[in-house]
Amino acid sequence: MSLAATTRSTLFRATKASSIRALGSITAVKTKYTLPDLPYDYGALEPHISGQIMEVHHKKHHQTYVNGINDAQEKFGAASSPAEKVALTSLIKFHGGGHVNHSLFWENLSPTSKDGGAPPTGSLASAIDDTWGSLDEFKGKMNAALAGIQGSGWGWLVKDNTTQKLSIVTMPNQDPINTTQYTPLVGIDAWEHAYYLQYQNVKADYFKAIWNVINWKTAEKRFS
Repeated sequence: MSLAATTRSTLFRATKASSIRALGSITAVKTKYTLPDLPYDYGALEPHISGQIMEVHHKKHHQTYVNGINDAQEKFGAASSPAEKVALTSLIKFHGGGHVNHSLFWENLSPTSKDGGAPPTGSLASAIDDTWGSLDEFKGKMNAALAGIQGSGWGWLVKDNTTQKLSIVTMPNQDPINTTQYTPLVGIDAWEHAYYLQYQNVKADYFKAIWNVINWKTAEKRFS
């Protein structure tokens, strides 16, 4: 299954799994999630994100979320009481959210030799200008939001599915975006494992550097 197809499928299922209202439907889900391949080499995003970070982030951290959602899903299906199922929903939300968020994140990145960092165009560019005045102003607001996350989490550029307006949303831990309300366009991982091996405790430098490899072409497709 392609990364895009995996993302769509996982996003749908994990969003449902994060709600207790969906407890009955989770039992029927038989999918075994797998780690998606990256559309570029681990070192392709250097010098902005090191190959070492990308390899550890993908092969170790993302794999942990894949293993976790599969394990939690299996236990959920075997659970014999509502109490057991309720107890497992937090694991499903955490690991499922981690799988969803990272699958989207890898698509948000691209080497500079393949349009990484090239500014958005068309309707998305116009929407960013209408909302924040310029792309640079948006980046400043997003970086400030990322820096304000206490502990671990994510920052997202999202489109409101009702108003079609853009906004910046931060989520704690691995909580996924509510896709009933929003379409996630660009996500930035603010967990330490995304930057510490290269930027150590100066995460502001990581937030600045990552814009050099953001794949706005993917964001444009999600926006439209």
